[in-house]
Amino acid sequence: MSQTWIVIGISVAYLGVLFAIAFCGDRRASSGRSIIGRGTVYALSLSVYATSWTYYGSVGRAAETGVGFLPIYLGPTIMLAAGWLVLRRIVRICRRHRVTSLADFVSARYGKSVALGSLVTVIAVVGVIPYIALQLKAVSTTFEIIRRAPVASSESALTSAPLYQDTALYVALLLAGFTILFGTRHLDATERHEGMVIAIAFESVVKLVAFVSAGVAVTWGLHDGFGDLFAKAADAGLTQVFGLGDSSGTWIWLTVLSAFAILLLPRQWQVGVVENVDERHVKQAMWLTPLYMAVISLFVLPIAAAGLLRFGPGSDADTYVLTLPMAAGMDLLTILVFIGGLSAATGMIIVETVALSTMVSNSIVVPILLKMSYRGDLARLIQFSRRASIVIVMLLGYTYFRFAGGSAALASMGLISFAAVAQFAPAILGGLFWKGGTRNGVLTGLVGGVVVWAYTLLVPSFAAVGWLSRGFLDDGPFGIRALRPEHLLGVTGMDNISHGMFWSMVLNVGCYVLVSLLSKQNPREQAQAVQFVDALEEPAQLALPRKRIVPVSSLYQVVSRAVGSGVADRTFAAVDTDPRSEENADAALLRHVETVLAGAVGAASAQMVMTEVAGEEQLGVVAVMEMIDEAAQVAMLEERTRLARDLHDSVSQGLFSMTLHARAVELALKREGVDENGSVARGIRELRSLTQGALMEMRASLFQLRPNALREDGLAEAVRKQSAAIASREGVAIAVEGPGYRLSLAESAETELFRVVQEAVHNSIKHARPDRINILIEEVHGNVLIEVVDDGTGFDPAAVSTGGMGLTGMRERVQRIGGELEVDSSPEGSTTVRVTISTTPDGQG
Repeated sequence: MSQTWIVIGISVAYLGVLFAIAFCGDRRASSGRSIIGRGTVYALSLSVYATSWTYYGSVGRAAETGVGFLPIYLGPTIMLAAGWLVLRRIVRICRRHRVTSLADFVSARYGKSVALGSLVTVIAVVGVIPYIALQLKAVSTTFEIIRRAPVASSESALTSAPLYQDTALYVALLLAGFTILFGTRHLDATERHEGMVIAIAFESVVKLVAFVSAGVAVTWGLHDGFGDLFAKAADAGLTQVFGLGDSSGTWIWLTVLSAFAILLLPRQWQVGVVENVDERHVKQAMWLTPLYMAVISLFVLPIAAAGLLRFGPGSDADTYVLTLPMAAGMDLLTILVFIGGLSAATGMIIVETVALSTMVSNSIVVPILLKMSYRGDLARLIQFSRRASIVIVMLLGYTYFRFAGGSAALASMGLISFAAVAQFAPAILGGLFWKGGTRNGVLTGLVGGVVVWAYTLLVPSFAAVGWLSRGFLDDGPFGIRALRPEHLLGVTGMDNISHGMFWSMVLNVGCYVLVSLLSKQNPREQAQAVQFVDALEEPAQLALPRKRIVPVSSLYQVVSRAVGSGVADRTFAAVDTDPRSEENADAALLRHVETVLAGAVGAASAQMVMTEVAGEEQLGVVAVMEMIDEAAQVAMLEERTRLARDLHDSVSQGLFSMTLHARAVELALKREGVDENGSVARGIRELRSLTQGALMEMRASLFQLRPNALREDGLAEAVRKQSAAIASREGVAIAVEGPGYRLSLAESAETELFRVVQEAVHNSIKHARPDRINILIEEVHGNVLIEVVDDGTGFDPAAVSTGGMGLTGMRERVQRIGGELEVDSSPEGSTTVRVTISTTPDGQG
């Protein structure tokens, strides 16, 4: 009994530490001292991927298949290696459109479809509930092993405790309270759950330390290193530890499944996309998260081999991580391993339920309320629905655990859950890179893929627990052998996961592509396709026109009812608009309000609210053509960028090589004593001069072709490139002195400052006729200072007419971002244009 209370006390104390860490994280965030703005925290939070199934189950899989456990780690490594192409694009889209969940993303991409968002939510809940049950089973089983030690118990005994003694129930209720407290404090789902994220990052460290400690103790404490351990395993005939285990087809499908899982599991979407504070953190996660997985997988095979040597092939390999140190009398290490497993399970459950509650609330509850024309306090009801969803999802997971927890089939539910969320891959990846995908194509593909997933993977698991006759699997429904769930259409030679994934993906991808090609997009789908596929190209805002005029005050009331007065006040203050104004809201304000609403209730529900308030025109031919023209403009920008890249890779590089070769020949002639004034030497010098001039002209042209240089390179580097282009074209020496790093400025501020510098240089060349222009860019004491100084003919600023030399436009640009513009000049001296702007958020307009 005392041993039981010690474990309970330590577990409760650990969960108390999590509460304290989360509370401190939220407090620091509220005071403006966030601690999640580091790429390390982001990478560690992504490691919530490593659940108790990975923590315990990878050893169990290694005991059966040797290195067959590796695909579970290889897939995420491959997906994160492509993170800059895929994950960064998703993060940017979600931040721009305030997308709050996986379901919201799919819904928003395909015309803000309510039906599509609801379908994705239902699939996610059904697919993930067994995975939550698996975490509860891991906690309950390991607790019972420690509680009953040294008595060995069967798996059925470990999972059949009375309800009032069931550890899993109390863990589920405790985690539900934690999640409600730190996961639903804000109505706007795009606001960071900083306390939760820092707690998850801490848990990632704990489970890594625990697992590595167990591996070190087993490898060098119970044995004399890797060589000794594997030699003993070989002598004992444990050949399975050294084999590849599964077929190459299984390896491929498991790698694909785990690659999709690191991105498409609701919890991974939550930490990887919604909680991302800086898309540059993706770069750090691209190597740090795979490194984390490599370290944690290093001791999987040694622990599996040691467990087989100690307990024999018939033992429960999933528990080796815990039972090996327990059998060796390492009590402190046993507790540490248990806490590591508890961390792996609780981290997954917390984030998963937060993500699912947002999906249920935004994609199911809110649309139903809006269709019912609910007029009450929508904000409070939304928050209640999220909290209720957390409790319901947690209890559903526990209920599944109670009914199926004693079966061996539960061990396979991790992969079955992976296969469920993999059905989202065609819609997500197709939506990112193909403008032709349609709502009908996604609906058809998802329904087809999920039906096949359920029939080929979920149904066989029911038979394993006795919920379905084994004859159904062996003979098929009504004796139709071609419809056997594990051998559909007579296909044999594949394991269950490979078989289910093959048929579900054939139907899913096939229906998505075929129906999309045969069906037409509506105008909203066309607009969203441009926004999402061209996310990195800053596409124009394509908005459908509204048919009713809406006063600003009425719009404010709508926002207040949906998200609360506090958020509503900040929404209108952000665009410097008086919420009491009776003036009509313009298109920009309507778009801004819809984006804010999307962060709280989802894109589809926000569109429903705005349609109810302001209506929406059915587009005629002219309007559609205008949208197509806008899309064509985006395509033109893409083509200009591509052309610039091609010219740089071919012509520009060729000119640079010619310049180097000409210089090399010139130096060689000089060493050979050739007359420097002779015709050959003069010809070489002229050739080098011509190629240098052509190279400078080419660089100037390339800069003009690349409209995205500012966003890609930052202000200082963009000014350098622009100045080099102007200097080459105008024959003026332009020196730029600036930092080598990107300044802490908002994108809008960078754009306005770049245009001011551009205008100042243009005015100087046009009116002052200088020989030299110096540009200074520096960051000092929280301010950015920019000076453009020329040595040409000055002027009297007081005598310049309003709007002369573009000064009015320059002042307006600087004022828009909360900066100050000064112009120092005189007819007898030079001219200095000076801009000062604060880098703090309050200082930027």
